[in-house]
Amino acid sequence: MSTVSYYTAEGLKKLREELNHLKDVERPRASQAIAEARDKGDLSENAEYDAAKEAQGMLEMKIAKMEETLSGARVIDESQLDVSKALVLSKVRIKNLTNSMEMNYTLVAESEADLKTGKISVNSPIGKGLLGKAVGEIADVTVPNGTLKFEILSIKR
Repeated sequence: MSTVSYYTAEGLKKLREELNHLKDVERPRASQAIAEARDKGDLSENAEYDAAKEAQGMLEMKIAKMEETLSGARVIDESQLDVSKALVLSKVRIKNLTNSMEMNYTLVAESEADLKTGKISVNSPIGKGLLGKAVGEIADVTVPNGTLKFEILSIKR
């Protein structure tokens, strides 16, 4: 049973490209490594063969997981989103009420999260705390060392 996950068109395209790379490039490479290890003799004591088989198993698990993710993937129609609340694809400017530090984040699906570019997952503690909040509201975010309070300063698309 797959769960529905939401992506930008760009994020979904990147996920499909990665899956195609795994199937078209990595899978044949894993099969070749197994064939080369098999040619080296006795399989009962061939560590290289065992390692190649294990690597192939891990690759197949990754491919299966990505296929499951893609089966439940939906592209977000930004024109249908409410601009008054923080939702997926919202660009949110927040202020930490403890230290008055301001931050800008874009709320994205988990697979598209990249803190270096300011994209945080809607499943992260901060992302969950911001979802559904409007400008001026205070978001209480529970993190491992306590609760942080963030004021929503602006929301853009």
